[in-house]
Amino acid sequence: MNQKIKKLSIFLIISFSVSTIAENATNHIQTIYLGSGCFWGAEKGYENLEGVIDAESGYANGYGVKPNYRSIIQLKNKYNQDNFAEVVKVTFNNNFINLEEILKHFFENHDPTQLNRQGNDIGTQYRSTILFEEEDQEELAKQILNEYQKLLFKGGFGEIKTKVESLENFYLAEEYHQDYLKKNPSGYCPDLSTGIVFNENQKNYLDNSDLLSGKQILVLDSKGFCPYCEYFKENVTADYKGSLPLVNRTSDQLHGLEIKSPTWATPSIIFLENGKEVFSYQGYLEPKEFYQLLGRFKLGDSEAYNVAFNKGTDARFCKEYEIFKNTPSGIFVDKLSGEPLFDTKDRFVSRSGWLSFTKPVDGSVYELPDNSFGMKRTEIRSASSGIHLGHVFDDGPNGMPRYCINATVLEFIARKEIS
Repeated sequence: MNQKIKKLSIFLIISFSVSTIAENATNHIQTIYLGSGCFWGAEKGYENLEGVIDAESGYANGYGVKPNYRSIIQLKNKYNQDNFAEVVKVTFNNNFINLEEILKHFFENHDPTQLNRQGNDIGTQYRSTILFEEEDQEELAKQILNEYQKLLFKGGFGEIKTKVESLENFYLAEEYHQDYLKKNPSGYCPDLSTGIVFNENQKNYLDNSDLLSGKQILVLDSKGFCPYCEYFKENVTADYKGSLPLVNRTSDQLHGLEIKSPTWATPSIIFLENGKEVFSYQGYLEPKEFYQLLGRFKLGDSEAYNVAFNKGTDARFCKEYEIFKNTPSGIFVDKLSGEPLFDTKDRFVSRSGWLSFTKPVDGSVYELPDNSFGMKRTEIRSASSGIHLGHVFDDGPNGMPRYCINATVLEFIARKEIS
């Protein structure tokens, strides 16, 4: 009997403990509704905060307008004060992240001094707003707002236009808006932040003195998570070995540089010369698109550019040929990507006036049929950058191929310099 009572007691204690844990977990689940411009990038930013359970895009606090994207973007509603706001419903576990942290993320990741706009997105749907369901949320939101206002004034910014209001209505946005950045891997993430942060120790000042001389490639990265930035790193910069330096910076790390383009879109690729922007591109680029821009920047209006992108041909016995025909042991690399293309071990003298090789480095080139000028030839292109290299013929030594390659689109690295 005593044994049965003991087992029952243990069961009741366990049941009570599990029930208490579940109740505590539920009690710590909170929700806040935040509008900071277009909800696509904002949604992704909240999802990457540890402790956030879900972030859902939707429309809130609108009247007399249908709660769908087609209606709120109509011209007649652009400045309609009763239009819905694009907001993100943020559901979080207060045991892991508190509302104060989320609100600080909210203010730091957009420009709350802009009225009814964020960057190029203009209209009342893009208004900055905090929508609360509990009075303590309102009190905290106003406290954080006032704190950030002091920091903004100190940093030279104007008055905050963010409205702190009670949530009156909310409708989930269409399915194609949910997790939009995951579904659309080409584009950019808006970074419209002021650069003012609550904790000054978070600022990361970098020495840009190395960027003040010569040509450089600067990739503007996001301070938070940006899938387009990650795609660009994975597909382009991770494999880049070119001779022009490539560096990453965020929009608050550009001191000392003369940047004329807006810095709110990431990734942005900024081409610098002596610390000054020459030109830039906003958004994700495929590798061949990136190398087209790099070619324009590095090669300019030259014979090398004409060869690389217009399928031109070097003059016979050109200057670069004379330099490269008798180099020491080493490899020839793509002039833009830096990827190895040909090895001096496979070079031979063809007396054609162009560099000749019996084979390329494995996987470094691809072939295309070329029927231009009434001839049937096989074109050779770089697998990494897509630039034109030359042609391959079947008249090499001992029955081997002859890769006839334009020297102007190559660079040479001596074998002793290869790490």
